Formats: sequence, structure tokens, C-alpha cells
Amino acid sequence: MAGMSPLFRRKPATGPQAPRDPQPAQSPEHSENHLVTLIRKPGCHLCDDAQLVVEKVCADLGVPWEGKDITEDRQLHDEYWEQIPVVLVDGRQHTFWRVNEERLRKALTDQYK
Repeated sequence: MAGMSPLFRRKPATGPQAPRDPQPAQSPEHSENHLVTLIRKPGCHLCDDAQLVVEKVCADLGVPWEGKDITEDRQLHDEYWEQIPVVLVDGRQHTFWRVNEERLRKALTDQYK
């Protein structure tokens, strides 16, 4: 990883997006205890694509999600500008640029297996 561009390295989360302590495993019917956050900006076609995936997966699983506009939050801008769209699951960075439906679904359900 030493030669990896800083653009591809994940920065440790700070502030309100900082990782929380792990929660005990819960049954699948408690998937609503997750929160998916989509960090995006207006006019971003990748963000629009990401939102479609987030909306679909969250609706299928009963998981709430929220959208945050990177142009309205300086901290998010400074932390994620080069990676948008960014998806956080429970405050931890899950992915950026492209959202894979199966990978997001797995992140929201695998802990129960």
C-alpha cells in the first residue's frame, strides 16, 4: 500500500461521522437500527446513480438512509471531496464513487449470519 495514491487511501473518520463502538449482533428484523448516509453534491451523475442503489437496498431491507450535501458542510467537503459520492454505513465509510448493490446489501445483512 505504500505506493497507493492518497486518493485511494481511506482517511480515518472524524467528527460526527467517526466510527461508533461496535454494537452486539442483532436479528435481521432489527436492520432498521442501521443508518446509511449518502454524501453527495448537486449535479453529480455518479451521486444520482448511487442514490438509486441506496434507495433500493434500504427500501428492500427496511433500513433508513439520509442524504448530505457536501457543498453545505465544510467538514464533509474537506474529508470527502475527492471521493464523492461516499456511502457511510453506521457512520463508517463503506464505499465511494460507485455503489455496488450486492456489496451494500451484504454489509447491512451479513452480521446476522
